[in-house]
Amino acid sequence: MRDEATPRSDLDAVFRPRSVAVIGASDTETKIGGTPLYYLRSRGYAGQIYPINPKAPEIQGLPAYPNIKDAPGPVDLAIIAVPASLAVQALQDCADAGVKGVVMFSSGFAEVGEDGSAQQARMTEIARQSGLRLMGPNCLGFMNIEDKLFATFAPVVNMGVAPKGRIGLVSQSGAFGGFAFSVARERGIGLSYWITTGNEADLGFSESVEWLASDPGTDVIVGYMEGCRDGDTLRRALAACRAAKKPLIVCKVGKTEAGAKAAASHTAALAGEDAVFDGIFRQYNVYRASSIEECLDVAYAASIAGLPKGPRIGLYTVSGGAGVLMADMAEACGLVVPELTRATQDKVLELVPFAGTRNPLDITGQVTQVPGAVRKSLGYMAQDGTCDTVVSFISASGLAPGGMQSAQDIAEVRTEVPDVLQVVSTLPSPAFRELVEAAGVPVFEDPNRAVNAVAALARIARGFARTGSDSATAGSPLTVPANCTEPAALAALGEHGLPVVAFRHVQTAAEAGQAASEFGGKVVVKIVSPDIGHKSDIGGVELNLSGQAEAEAAGARILAAARKAAPDARIDGLMVAPMQKGVAECVIGVQRDPTFGPVVMFGLGGVHVEALRDVVFRAAPFDADEAMAMIHEVRAIRLLTHPRGSAPADLDALAAVLAQVSRIAAASPDLVSADMNPVLSLTDGAVILDALLIG
Repeated sequence: MRDEATPRSDLDAVFRPRSVAVIGASDTETKIGGTPLYYLRSRGYAGQIYPINPKAPEIQGLPAYPNIKDAPGPVDLAIIAVPASLAVQALQDCADAGVKGVVMFSSGFAEVGEDGSAQQARMTEIARQSGLRLMGPNCLGFMNIEDKLFATFAPVVNMGVAPKGRIGLVSQSGAFGGFAFSVARERGIGLSYWITTGNEADLGFSESVEWLASDPGTDVIVGYMEGCRDGDTLRRALAACRAAKKPLIVCKVGKTEAGAKAAASHTAALAGEDAVFDGIFRQYNVYRASSIEECLDVAYAASIAGLPKGPRIGLYTVSGGAGVLMADMAEACGLVVPELTRATQDKVLELVPFAGTRNPLDITGQVTQVPGAVRKSLGYMAQDGTCDTVVSFISASGLAPGGMQSAQDIAEVRTEVPDVLQVVSTLPSPAFRELVEAAGVPVFEDPNRAVNAVAALARIARGFARTGSDSATAGSPLTVPANCTEPAALAALGEHGLPVVAFRHVQTAAEAGQAASEFGGKVVVKIVSPDIGHKSDIGGVELNLSGQAEAEAAGARILAAARKAAPDARIDGLMVAPMQKGVAECVIGVQRDPTFGPVVMFGLGGVHVEALRDVVFRAAPFDADEAMAMIHEVRAIRLLTHPRGSAPADLDALAAVLAQVSRIAAASPDLVSADMNPVLSLTDGAVILDALLIG
C-alpha cells in the first residue's frame, strides 16, 4: 500500500482507459456484473477486457481470472459489481494491483446509515492512500461515447446510444442521468461523455466537471446537482469551465426546504443554502436551468451555434401571431428586439410588399409565391447590423416538400454572415435537421424554447466577457471586538477602509444632547448594548431629533425603555449620529457558509430586507466588477438607477464597498457573520449607518 503522499491517478486513465476489468463479471448479460461486460464486447470497445470471477474460467466468451491481481496485463479501469459485503476487499485488491481507476456499482453504504458510512469511509481511505480514483459507490458509472466505452449497467444503452457529440453530461443521480441520456438520444443530441457519480466517496461531480473543462472533445457541459461537500473543489471546477469558456448548464435541486431535505437523503448528498449556490453559479457564469429540457435545449444550442456577440435578437416569421409570441418571450427573457434599419425594411418591401418589416420581420405565408424571397429577406435581416441572433419561425415547412430549399437558404445565410447566429423553429425532417445543423443552426419545434435558449446563450456570452472574480485577493484580517456593540463595529469597519457614518459614543442623556449640538442639524440617538439586537423593537432608537434639548430628552427615554424592556441587558450608553438622506437603503452582510466559507450578501430594503428577500450572494473575495454584477442582479435595481425625485445612486462607490467587504471577509477566519444595515446609497458615495459583527 502506498502512503498518503502518493500522487492521484490522472483522470485520463479513468475516462479513457486502455484496459477494463469487470469484477463480479457474469455470463448473464442482464445481471449487474454481466451488463457492462456485454456492452464493452458488443458496442465496439477496442481496449483489453478482463472478466474477474473466481467461479468460472470463461465468461461471455472471454478468459476469466479469479482476482484482479491475476489479470495478465495492467488494468487502467476496474468495474466493481459485487455485493456490499465484498466491495471493500475488491477495492483493496484493485489498489494492491495498481489499478488507476475504479467504478463501483455496489450500493448499501453512506446512503443507508452509519455502518454503511463507516465502510464508505474505508473506501475513501483506500483510494487516498493508494492513489487510485474511485467513482461511486452506488453509481451507474459512465460512458465515453467516442471510444465506445460503456462502464455502466444502465439499461438505457439497450434502447440505443446517443450520437457522438460535444456535450459532456455529469449527474449526481444515476436515475436522473439515465433519463437525461434517454432524452438526448431521442432528440438526437450528441454527447461526448455521460458520467454519474453516486455517493462520491472520492471522485465526484466537481472533479468530473473540471476534467471535462480540459477535454478537447467537449465544448459544453451539463450537470445535475443535489449537493456539495467541498466548496473549494466545486469553485475550482467552475473556474476551469469559465477559463476554458465552456458553457456549464446546471440543474441544481433543493431550492425549497422540502427539496433540500429530500436531496440530503438521496445518494447521501448534502444540500447547502440555495441562495448561496445561486450566487456562486452567477459568480462563475454557470447557467442554472429549471429542468432537464432546458438544460439540454441550452447545451444543444451552444454546441451547434456557439455564443452570440450580444443580446439583440431578430425575429423572422411567416406568421404574425408567432412573431408576437416570440417578441413577448424575448423581452421577458431580457433580450433586445431592435427595429431594423429603414434601408433593410425598404429592401424587404420591394420583395414582399405585404410584409411586416420592423422586427419581428413577418414575411407572411405568401412568401412561397415569390421565388428566392426567403433567402434574400433572411439575408437582409442578418446583414442589417442590428441583430446578434436571428430566430426564424417557418411553421411546419421543415416537413414540407419544399422544406429543403428553406433549409438550404438558412444554411447559406448562416455561412455568409457568420457573426450572426441563426436558429430555426419548425417541425424538421431528418434531412432538414442534418443540413441546417451541419451549418451551425440548431432546430427547435417550439419557437419560445428557441428564444429562451438564445437568451441563455446571450447571458453566458455576457458572463464570459466579464472579468473573473478570482483576480481579487483577500485583505487584512478584522478582529471582532469582545462584546461588540454598534459603535465598536463601525469603528472596526472604518479602520479597514469602509465608509461609516460619523458618530459619538456617549454614556448619558446629557452627553447625547451635547453631541447633537456639536453635529448640528438633525440626529439619531440609539441605545448601545451587546445584548439588544433589534433596538427599534424596544424603543431603543429615535430619529430626526433637532438640537441639544430634543436629543437629551430622547436619550433619557431610550435609556429608560431599554432598562424596562431588557432589565438584564448590559447597557453601554448611547450612540449619536447625524441623520442622512440618500437614494436608497441597502444591506450588506457576511456569513460563513458550511460549503463555501465566507460569502457576502447584497440587497435592498434596509429594515424591510427580510420581508422583501431581494438579496444576492457571492463567495469572497471578489473584485469591483463582480460586485457591480451583484448590484445589477437585485430585482429592485431601478430604485438605485431610476429613483423618483433623485439622481441615480453612485453604483461605483457601492461596488467598491462590496468588494472591500469581500476582501475583509476572506481574510478574517474569526468573523462568523456581519450585518451592515442600512448601507445608504448616495448620489456621490455610500455610507454604512449601522453594523453588527459576530466573532
